[in-house]
Amino acid sequence: MNTLRGVFLVTFSMAAFSVEDALVKHLTESLAVGQVLFSVGLGGAAIYLVLALRAGHRNPLAVLADRAVLVRTLSEMVSTVTFVTALSLVPLSTVAAVFQATPLAVTAGAALFLGEVVGWRRWTAISVGFAGVLMIIRPGFAGFQPASMLVLVTVAAIALRDLVTRRVPAHIPSLLVAFHGFSALVAAGALLLALGQPARMPAPGDWLGLAAAIGFAAAGYYAIVAAMRLADASALMPFRYARLVFSLILGVAIFAERPDALTLAGAAVILAAAFYSYRRERRLARAAAAAPGPA
Repeated sequence: MNTLRGVFLVTFSMAAFSVEDALVKHLTESLAVGQVLFSVGLGGAAIYLVLALRAGHRNPLAVLADRAVLVRTLSEMVSTVTFVTALSLVPLSTVAAVFQATPLAVTAGAALFLGEVVGWRRWTAISVGFAGVLMIIRPGFAGFQPASMLVLVTVAAIALRDLVTRRVPAHIPSLLVAFHGFSALVAAGALLLALGQPARMPAPGDWLGLAAAIGFAAAGYYAIVAAMRLADASALMPFRYARLVFSLILGVAIFAERPDALTLAGAAVILAAAFYSYRRERRLARAAAAAPGPA
């Protein structure tokens, strides 16, 4: 049941994040990236602070003493700055396609830093998946957009965030983890504005867009944090690819994007590699569980 709840929460969060991405991309057409980050972060942090206080958590800053929470918050800051900046410069469908390499990065990170065993087949799948990334961003070829490289930084930071989330002690509530995640956006937005990004007065439509982005971000964020703590990360990974489907639909419907054949082929390569890695991991886990114990 925990796995089923986790699957539902992940799928819901992917839909919410896709809508948030579309809203943020639209908002950055008239507002500075730092301004959007600051506003969404402030709204989300306020929501989770109120929920945390109502739940009896009177000292939300105390959890930053835990190294896992602190590292997770910093990685959230890096991932959001790079992701939103890329969204403002690159088509939504391209950003979403490259972002699908995140589960492969999580697998690689778990092997390199957490000591999880990853055989040559899954390392091959990881390599093939990142070849798919190169098919999409095409460095050195006509049509290459340097800003698309920012998504790779996002992938690395998100992978670190998800791996560290597993190390967050169980007694630290998801409400406080989410509060600090949104607080990281506030800090990142303030930093970008301090570095010279010009702030503009939002139009009435921008205020509505910001409010909607805050709502979808808050809902999606809580869902993904709860899911990662509720079920095994490897069981949830395949359902994170729903974000690509949602984002492609929104990119075509709202921004009139038309992903070319190489972008779609690269996305297919990433998905195929990630699904193979997932199936291989589950097969090994089942084999280990079925192995007889010591006599």
